[in-house]
Amino acid sequence: MEADQTVLCQLLAVDLSDYCYRVCSRCERVLPGDNNNGVFSSSSSLCKFCKSNEPKLLYRILMSVVTDTSVKTVICFDRAAMVLFGCSADEFFHFTKLNPKAASMVNQVFDGEMLRMTLSRPKNLNAQHLRVTSVVPLRSGFQPAIVTLRQLCCTNSVSLGDCSTTNHSF
Repeated sequence: MEADQTVLCQLLAVDLSDYCYRVCSRCERVLPGDNNNGVFSSSSSLCKFCKSNEPKLLYRILMSVVTDTSVKTVICFDRAAMVLFGCSADEFFHFTKLNPKAASMVNQVFDGEMLRMTLSRPKNLNAQHLRVTSVVPLRSGFQPAIVTLRQLCCTNSVSLGDCSTTNHSF
């Protein structure tokens, strides 16, 4: 694949084991420190470039999709992921902290979702996966993951952990 390619695909799986990374909220440069089971070290929040001490999270999600010809593993960064999730990575992170089982339900929420994706080769030649540069859900009744998870949380609080209506204000 030389240039960008637009494909119709079905979403098979979303890997949320390491779905976000920290950046400076002012200049958006990547901050050091890894996501260790949902815990980010606060010791390295100071941006070395602009000296801001306000980090934020951005999405970086591996997804498996199937097209009419193949199964592909693609990587979906913040702008495209927000279409599917309907909220920022910060908001989703805090939602899953309040509702621990919500992250494991994302694959059920997206199960079989039909999408139109534009895929491109990564600019970094060491990168392994095609990048999703745009995504359009094809189902007319599509709802972003956070909407469905909030509905499940309010109607089925036992299956999603300790939910309350106060979880909806971020």
